[in-house]
Amino acid sequence: MTDSKSNSAIAPKPATHNPQPPTVNVSNQKTCRYQWLGTIEYLRARAIQDELVQRVHDGRSPNTLLLLEHPHVYTRGRLSPDDHLLTPADQLAAAGIPIHETDRGGQITYHGPGQLIGYPIINLRQSGKGPLQYVRALEQTIAETVSHFGIPAHTEPGLTGVWTPNGKIAAIGIKISRGITFHGFALNINPDLTYYRHIIPCGITNRPVTSLAAELNTTPTPTKVRPTLIQTFGTTMGWQMVEYNS
Repeated sequence: MTDSKSNSAIAPKPATHNPQPPTVNVSNQKTCRYQWLGTIEYLRARAIQDELVQRVHDGRSPNTLLLLEHPHVYTRGRLSPDDHLLTPADQLAAAGIPIHETDRGGQITYHGPGQLIGYPIINLRQSGKGPLQYVRALEQTIAETVSHFGIPAHTEPGLTGVWTPNGKIAAIGIKISRGITFHGFALNINPDLTYYRHIIPCGITNRPVTSLAAELNTTPTPTKVRPTLIQTFGTTMGWQMVEYNS
């Protein structure tokens, strides 16, 4: 989300998942790699993003969509006021929930189990899209994914993200460095929505947050939603999606 730092007293746990992006032929700009990282600490995911940003910039790795879940964590974007954190940081730290400053756009948000997190690391200059077009492509990808499960989804004028008639179902916050995108989106599949009570999510005070589970009255999982999102992302961006397993 230069660089993340923790506001809490909770140090990140030692990483046990250490995927190494390979050196590959990246001449085909119509191909995008995707990788499922599982559940991974926020700062470890940030380190993987930083490495991929450099590799994609240098032409040593292809465009890559990282998909994952995070343990409970709050992240603050560049525009996040202090008073949008409603529960004192020391109380959250005592509960084992860190708060991280980030360099992405947007304000404070929550990540946790039951969210499908997407971090696209792509060469935007080669994609033919400008920054606003790219954000709109992410919104379209998520809205079509949600609609695939029978839930009407839309964007809101003047706001970033994806919504249903019952609230916001996905948040988007990105950064572009030397033409390479990172950070990305969080789609609520079946998270515990009570964690949003500790913040003013994305600075929006008058709209609730929702999830696929709340909308469907079932318990979908990120694993079930993932294939649809990958296919829709590829179609929206005009790319063939190719799985990478480290």
